[in-house]
Amino acid sequence: MNYVGAFFLGILNHALIDNVVLSRFLGLCPFLGVSRKTSTAAGMGAAVVSVITVSSAVTYLVNRFILIPLDLVFMRTIVFILIIAGLVQTVEIVLRKKMPGLYSALGVYLPLITTNCAVLGVAIDSAQKQYNFFQTMVFSVGTAVGFLIAIVLMAGIRERIEHNKIPKAFRGMPIVLLTAGLMAIAFFGFKGVAF
Repeated sequence: MNYVGAFFLGILNHALIDNVVLSRFLGLCPFLGVSRKTSTAAGMGAAVVSVITVSSAVTYLVNRFILIPLDLVFMRTIVFILIIAGLVQTVEIVLRKKMPGLYSALGVYLPLITTNCAVLGVAIDSAQKQYNFFQTMVFSVGTAVGFLIAIVLMAGIRERIEHNKIPKAFRGMPIVLLTAGLMAIAFFGFKGVAF
């Protein structure tokens, strides 16, 4: 199989079968907090896609060419958090200048990308599994696309739920958590698909 085919099959695998939110339960804070409107969810998903992709490439290079040769692997988590924080600040500045509406809609959840365990989890998983650069990029892009798919689907469902009559006990976060559970079950159906 050529690299392009392997790249797209890997992305499908990590986006659907091993979805970071719905099968590994990483990144739940922005998933639950920003998924009220589809436009905001898509913006957050795009921001997470860019941060995960770029941070995975940078953390791979730093880990491979600085931390491992200097025997500083024990500092991996701290260094990765600093790299991710810098990238999130860059995304925040770009959004503030270029898309102020999206910047204000994301609110407090944009800085939370820094502590989003999905972003850090991808970087640490790639390093611990000793992926090469190609494998790291497939893993990171697939995971990021999976996050985007999950948050946009959740936002679409939540927009439709708003107009339905829901029992008082399920209003608010209980129905959102129930919906997330049902989505996780639906995505579990992809486990039988072999890419």
